[in-house]
Amino acid sequence: MFVKICGITRLGDAEAAVAAGASAVGFIFWPGSPRFIDPYRARAIAVALPPFVTSVGVFVNQPPDYVNGVASLVRLGAVQLHGDEKVADLTRIVRPVVKALAVEAGTEPRGAGAWPGHVTLLLDVHDVGRRGGTGQTIDWRAAAAVAARRRAILAGGLQPDNVADAVARVRPFGIDISSGVEQAPGIKDHGRLRALFEALHGVPDATRS
Repeated sequence: MFVKICGITRLGDAEAAVAAGASAVGFIFWPGSPRFIDPYRARAIAVALPPFVTSVGVFVNQPPDYVNGVASLVRLGAVQLHGDEKVADLTRIVRPVVKALAVEAGTEPRGAGAWPGHVTLLLDVHDVGRRGGTGQTIDWRAAAAVAARRRAILAGGLQPDNVADAVARVRPFGIDISSGVEQAPGIKDHGRLRALFEALHGVPDATRS
């Protein structure tokens, strides 16, 4: 399973995530986030990681030229658009795109069908202030309906105690975790990172790529 540990701000945390089993690490380039990281600092972390680990940049309503510039500097493998971006913006983004969509109770995310199949959807909590990392879970039944039709990454309130249940119920392509493995925003708890992957090993096929 694809597992992204997001909100990385320190090399030691990125290395711990990779050692535990992470497929990708996420850097947040939106200044409004408590997990914001300067692109040059992110680059120093990204280049120190093994080549099989994907670096993903998170952006919120930022100009495509800025997104592309940061992607080139940091050598991102993909960009995650976590704001109110439109499908038309895809023509100006040069990296593969993950689009975050809000899942509200009892309903599938609005506009999910408008995004082409090559775009991976990230299903998260609706929060226009923090744009992720809230620690709140989403409606897993609604998320499962999306994941059954297309490649989707489950986010929102995942942690070692609930990740096995979440994966078993939603069956997503991957998961994205930030606050659930932290001591504080941007500071990862290495014990919780290990516990997360131990919990995933208990789910049939959850750790299979």
